[in-house]
Amino acid sequence: MTTAQTQELDVQPTPLALLLLGREADPRSERGVECPGDLPSPSDPDLVERARAAKAKLGDKVFVLGHHYQRDEVIQFADVTGDSFKLARDAAARPQAEYIVFCGVHFMAESADILTGDDQKVVLPDLAAGCSMADMATAEQVAECWDVLTEAGIAEQVVPVSYMNSSADIKAFTGKHGGTICTSSNAERALDWAFEQGEKVLFLPDQHLGRNTAVRDMGMSLEDCVVYNPHKPNGGLTAEELRAAKMILWRGHCSVHGRFSLDSVNEVRERIPGVNVLVHPECRHEVVAAADHVGSTEYIIKTLEAAPAGSKWAIGTELNLVRRLANRFASEDKEIVFLDRTVCFCSTMNRIDLPHLVWALESLAEGTLVNRIEVDKETEAFAKLALERMLALP
Repeated sequence: MTTAQTQELDVQPTPLALLLLGREADPRSERGVECPGDLPSPSDPDLVERARAAKAKLGDKVFVLGHHYQRDEVIQFADVTGDSFKLARDAAARPQAEYIVFCGVHFMAESADILTGDDQKVVLPDLAAGCSMADMATAEQVAECWDVLTEAGIAEQVVPVSYMNSSADIKAFTGKHGGTICTSSNAERALDWAFEQGEKVLFLPDQHLGRNTAVRDMGMSLEDCVVYNPHKPNGGLTAEELRAAKMILWRGHCSVHGRFSLDSVNEVRERIPGVNVLVHPECRHEVVAAADHVGSTEYIIKTLEAAPAGSKWAIGTELNLVRRLANRFASEDKEIVFLDRTVCFCSTMNRIDLPHLVWALESLAEGTLVNRIEVDKETEAFAKLALERMLALP
């Protein structure tokens, strides 16, 4: 339908429709807008050389971070690679860098801004590089959830624990209410700490990481866990169910890791005899229960580094990383395959491509600051408090 037709019918585009069309921005959403400048063509044969030249011109003024799930064409220009929290800490350790170019997604760039100095500027090459999981918990929804817990008479017993894969607003809520942040590698330690502070945990926003950590690693039962659905009245739970639960899990998930199924595990075992199944804890509980090894992105990499030559592995995490690891270890005769037959990239992570990176670097080299990610001071203060509690975990 054209603009003229909508006007003739007196149809007004909603804010969400404008947002999805790239014509509007939502500062409290992981979704962004289209690039405000002119991107170079993806077919430009000089893109690699242009990126090198712009990066060289900037010198020590720029520090490029590359998340493990980024495309190879982008990763080649990263000064460091890692998971979201490692990269944010790496940025904080480079105070001399005026510009932090974060090749990842929005919440990661926010975390880098929170942990870096006021004089440092964090840039996200494409503002539309968001995270569907982080989008599943908004500040308004979580505030409403806290009201529900208060009405059930249990808010004082509840300690919020939020995954790194959350917006700055959610991290700030967590800090303000006495909670902490966790990563996929220290979730058990974070939950141990939380249960020392209170009787129950509100785990945001990934239900699978919360459930897997509580049940697989800490010996709780599935009955100890309930799922709070922000789209239902009172989260779809009764006050009695909330009072009986130990883990109140937010109804959120990773669109990539949530695709893996028990059928995926069974199929790959039939197809590749002797295969080791290694998955991320953001996968569903039945997938984690059927896997041979479970761990964070860094754990997956280290496990494959230590694996013997000739071993076979099916990996349940983002495809860019799996392909990179398969190529890296091919010379050691390690067979590494994607757990699912269906190709599944992280669509928002993949928005950071070489044209966007070239545009961002060349703009900075010309003295034009673009796509700055900046967290307001009050949000930053409470979010940093939650992050510092995580850093203090034993």
